[in-house]
Amino acid sequence: QVQLVESGGGLVQAGGSLRLSCAASGRTLSSYVMAWFRQGPGMEREFVAAIRWSSGSTYYADSVKGRFTISRDNAKKTVYLQMVSLKPEDTAVYYCAADRALYRPGVGAIRPEEVNYWGQGTQVTVSS
Repeated sequence: QVQLVESGGGLVQAGGSLRLSCAASGRTLSSYVMAWFRQGPGMEREFVAAIRWSSGSTYYADSVKGRFTISRDNAKKTVYLQMVSLKPEDTAVYYCAADRALYRPGVGAIRPEEVNYWGQGTQVTVSS
C-alpha cells in the first residue's frame, strides 16, 4: 500500500505561482512512477506530469511544459509540482498518483482508472 497526502493548493491570480506537495508513505517508492493529474469542473481527470522515482526522469503534458516542474525529495518521500505562469484554465483539483506502470515513454500515461494509488486532491483556483 502507498498512502499519498497532497497539500499546497489555493487561490492565485493569473500569472502567479503555487507549489504542490505530495507526501508518500507505505511501501518503498523505488519502483514507482509518481504523477500529478488534475480534474477541472465538468472535465475528465487528465495527466499533468510524472517522475520516475528511481531515475528522476520527468514527463509532462504539452499544456504545462515550460510552466510546471515536477521534482522529488528522496529523504522526505515527497513529490512536488512547482507551477508558474498560472492560467485560469489550470483551475482544477490536483491529484497525486502512484503506480509502477503509470507512464511509458513514447506511449504516455495510463488511464486514470488504471492507477493504483491516489491522494485526496487539492484545489487550485486561478482567477483572471
